[in-house]
Amino acid sequence: MKASRTFAAAVLAASALLTGCASTSQPYNSGYNSGYNNASMGYGTIESIQVTQGANRTSGAGAILGGVVGALAGSQVGSGSGRTAATVAGGVAGAAIGNNVERNRNAGDQEQYQINVRMDNGEYRAVTQDSVYDLRVGNRVRIVDGRVYRY
Repeated sequence: MKASRTFAAAVLAASALLTGCASTSQPYNSGYNSGYNNASMGYGTIESIQVTQGANRTSGAGAILGGVVGALAGSQVGSGSGRTAATVAGGVAGAAIGNNVERNRNAGDQEQYQINVRMDNGEYRAVTQDSVYDLRVGNRVRIVDGRVYRY
């Protein structure tokens, strides 16, 4: 009974530690108005298009699953307080490995395009989207719901 409580406490502690590791970074701001989600519509001209890498965000599922597997594996080692230490160490190591695996798995999906648009009213907007289709520098465009379309 004591071992199951120790295991549950180790898993809970590892989950709490990994929750603090979640990334909340924002994309690079180059001085353009990045509040593109605020503006639902507008017309302008493309000034530049840059390929950017999106942040490799993780959902935390890999860390949780890795922590559980690591804690289970660690609980099979030793006895007494050594088993407790192995369970905690296995949970922490498994969570770190699981988070890394999830980040690497999502790494290929992160290429995005930052489209810098000079609006007709003189304002600049930076819109980040997953593809540029047939957009080129100098094209007249409209921005609708945070996406750029040829006009």
